[in-house]
Amino acid sequence: MDSSPTPAAAAPMAAPAPPLEDCLRLLRGERDEQKLAGLLVAANVCRAGDAGSIRKVYDAVGPRFLRRLLNTGLGKVEGGKEEEREAYLRLALTVLAGLARVPEVAADEGVVSTVPLVAEVVSKSADPAIIEECFELLSLIAIASEDGACKFCEPGVIDMIFLQISSLLDGSKCIELAINLMRLLVHKLKFDNMSVENLQGMTSMVTCLARLFAVLHTAVKFDALHMLTTLLSQKESPLHDLLRSMPASIWESNIRVGITAILQNRVVSSEKLHALLLAECMMSILGEDWLSEDCKIQDTQNVLPVDKFVLLVLESARIEVAVLLNELAYLKYESSKTSQTDEAVCQKQRNLAILFSLIERTIKMISNATSGEGAPSQTIRESTIMQAITGLNETISLVLDFLQDAKDHGQQKGDDLLAAARIVGSYLAEAPYACKEKIRNLLEFIFSIEGQDESSPFYSICFMLPMLSQITMEADGCIILASFGGYKAVIDCLVKMTEQDGIDNGSMFLACDTIINFMSNRKGVNIPVDSCFIRLLKALVAWAGTTNASSVTMTASCLCAMLIDLTSEEFLLSCSDFDTKTLGSLSELIVRSLQQDVPDDDEEQFNQKQIIVSGYRRWADRFPHVKNVVEQHVSV
Repeated sequence: MDSSPTPAAAAPMAAPAPPLEDCLRLLRGERDEQKLAGLLVAANVCRAGDAGSIRKVYDAVGPRFLRRLLNTGLGKVEGGKEEEREAYLRLALTVLAGLARVPEVAADEGVVSTVPLVAEVVSKSADPAIIEECFELLSLIAIASEDGACKFCEPGVIDMIFLQISSLLDGSKCIELAINLMRLLVHKLKFDNMSVENLQGMTSMVTCLARLFAVLHTAVKFDALHMLTTLLSQKESPLHDLLRSMPASIWESNIRVGITAILQNRVVSSEKLHALLLAECMMSILGEDWLSEDCKIQDTQNVLPVDKFVLLVLESARIEVAVLLNELAYLKYESSKTSQTDEAVCQKQRNLAILFSLIERTIKMISNATSGEGAPSQTIRESTIMQAITGLNETISLVLDFLQDAKDHGQQKGDDLLAAARIVGSYLAEAPYACKEKIRNLLEFIFSIEGQDESSPFYSICFMLPMLSQITMEADGCIILASFGGYKAVIDCLVKMTEQDGIDNGSMFLACDTIINFMSNRKGVNIPVDSCFIRLLKALVAWAGTTNASSVTMTASCLCAMLIDLTSEEFLLSCSDFDTKTLGSLSELIVRSLQQDVPDDDEEQFNQKQIIVSGYRRWADRFPHVKNVVEQHVSV
């Protein structure tokens, strides 16, 4: 530039509002000296003027000259002394910050385009006053428009702005403004329609926040924790996909270090809950084995050994669960009912759901470790696993006590009760005979639990299926299920599954296995051929008609073969909800299963075919239509 103001001139004393026309005339001048003089006046106009005047100033100077001024201040344009460059920088930032007070101007493409340059100023300047002005300007741009917020996601911008935070003076205006800007971006940016390039910028934000969370021991640590949970707790976010695709990096370890610091120190319960939520988010994004993976980083001073970290997270979650269960029981059954009580109950139910999810993922991690399916970097010791299992037994026992309390008070509807049923089911899937007496006494009640939006029990029964499919392999388990007609609830559950959009085959197989086991091991328990029976037959035929998968064909046919052994074709056709069309579909299913080639190494399908063949030979004469169709296609 041809000339430059002195540093003192870049920050004029506050003065009465200058004549606007004089300012605009100078800004429209052809020479740089005129524009610079106009900017000195414009700084006061922006302080004292209304939105209309500020818009006129912006239109007069234009974004191009302001970018030139920033580039000169950054030393990207040759010539000029260092003190002159700093004066240009201060002047450009002061004017831009003043102009950005008007949202319409802050949202203009020209102002938005300065974000990378201002970010570079933050990364290079050591002057707190300049950095403060930068953060104020950036905040105004971010809040004014979606495009303004997205500009921060361009490559390198986030890193330039926020990697300096840890070096800012604690309690300073700079760090307050920096955290406010980051908080603003976290809550304003939407990932759904972001380009891959902008999502890369968001991964930089996660990395920066993780570093702050690990290294700082001030209030900013908690700010970083809250922002990380906001970013990472969003369900099915494209950001998560990108984080999963990143090679193992320092950010994961930094989060581990930060969580450790929160859980090991005396902090309020709400912050510990946030730390546990973050641990749950990490396991949700990166897999359950994240909790027990041995992360290798250069600075291991603050990294807790894997086994201690696993137990720290689990024990912290267990303590919070015990407290919440006790508080919920008191609020629901003993305290006087008020709107505040209802709000407190809802908040505690949400917190309990988070903790239950974390514990469920920990159960899965332990299952992986004991079955050899864990990650190669998993180094958890057997003694740690046994200690964790002991703790889990205690927690599940407390959850069952909570359910017993609900039963005693006649409460069977609520998302907290459904969440309790789910975590019990998750644990019993891995340890089906744990807490045996309590389960025996509570199973009927668990089958009656409904979520807040359910009209009849469904999910509570689904959660029990992994356990039921195992205990019904023995007569005692069948006796428990028969004692309250529980097998009918499983049948109803199975039928409902076939009526949903998108059948969950995993749950269907578990339900079928439970009924097959029950029928094989029931030892004298009578199964009436009623409407429930008919609905099950029709549901199995419908399920098998949705796919050609051999596993579905064989499982459905096996159960059908066992069911119709209890009755006759004549009786079925006499039922109002069973017709010849259904009988035809049933016949076709039996034929398909008998024609199915079973691999030599598939023991389950081999056993199912044996059941189908032996069953057919027993009841074929009672089902002449089925027998006729089978004999046309297969020799049995």
